[in-house]
Amino acid sequence: MSDQIEALVREPVEALGLDLEAVEVKPGQSQKLLLVAVDADGGVSIDTIAQVTRALSLVLDESDVMGSQPYTLEVSSRGLSRPLTEPRHWRRNADRLVTVKLHDYSSVKGRILASDDDGVDLTVDGETRRLAYSDILTAKVTPELNRKDA
Repeated sequence: MSDQIEALVREPVEALGLDLEAVEVKPGQSQKLLLVAVDADGGVSIDTIAQVTRALSLVLDESDVMGSQPYTLEVSSRGLSRPLTEPRHWRRNADRLVTVKLHDYSSVKGRILASDDDGVDLTVDGETRRLAYSDILTAKVTPELNRKDA
């Protein structure tokens, strides 16, 4: 069912100039919860979230893809909690501190300098280190409070 929902919501999301990051349906006792995560270069404003919510409500109401059980639609942007899995995620987080776990289970913590379709350049302990995406198991932005060099 999620594949059908994803196919249905992808077009209006992309028509608004956004990337569809995730679609998840969570069952509930009395109603389902439909979670849709979107993102864009420069982030996503609350006004954009409202615009996406209205657009998705229209296409979902015209479709029977959610079935007859009531549901709640929740549109959001993943923010810092989202794992970095696509080249665009790395590009959008340039200059942020990240923690990366490699396939050999070692960890690297560094600041994103640049990224392309094949990998990312990080500053790690004052040195530039190139990581291929194929070597990365998981990666997340590390929140920073009161960054001294910002």
